Amino acid sequence: MSQKQRVDQQPGFVLHTHPWRETSLIVEVFSRDHGRVALVAKGARRPMSALRGVIMAFQPLLLDWSGGGEMKTLVRAERCGGQPLLAGRALMCGYYLNELMVRLTAREDPHAVLFDAYARAIATLGRGEPQEPVLRRFELALLRELGYGVGLASDSDSGAPLDPSAAYVYIIERGPVPVPEDAGDLPATSGQTLLDMERDDFSRPETLVQSKALLRMLINHYLGGQTLQSRRVLKELLEL
Repeated sequence: MSQKQRVDQQPGFVLHTHPWRETSLIVEVFSRDHGRVALVAKGARRPMSALRGVIMAFQPLLLDWSGGGEMKTLVRAERCGGQPLLAGRALMCGYYLNELMVRLTAREDPHAVLFDAYARAIATLGRGEPQEPVLRRFELALLRELGYGVGLASDSDSGAPLDPSAAYVYIIERGPVPVPEDAGDLPATSGQTLLDMERDDFSRPETLVQSKALLRMLINHYLGGQTLQSRRVLKELLEL
């Protein structure tokens, strides 16, 4: 990217911020056309800064930035429509989505389909709809968009359509196969659940339970042992 290049009116969401120097912020944003971008928001922590009340997570923004290095300079940010603020467990779910984005996406790697999936997930959480289907849909969209090829409709060994009444295990980077004798700790998943996931249907309680176990296994693998702080905090809150 040229040092003089400027991006204007780019739809985006704030994923994470942290203080930089005395009055500024480093802002990680996820944008529709440029992917995840790191921006310096100069003076954003000053009381009278125009950016102070705008740089908020889970709010759709229009962003202007400039610069050619890994770290760009945020020039302007404005709200774009807005939505209800997340609270309670929905807020923790939002932090979980953001942490997945920061940990698993590469900077400046555009994913317009993933951007739309993220925007839908945040909007749905803001409306107070059931959270588990929102998380499962987003996790699946994330893995697929990042190129991990989560195939769910057929037996990866034979190519035959899945039997809804049969049990399968999901072999990472291969796909579902009938449960072998040496399945070990791999979670068994019904063919019906896998077909439901393929059709984006999370209405069955069994599908919600089994898809959570399967997607957690896959995400933990691609995280490479990294611990998600949002998952730990949510677990502690639920145990109170």
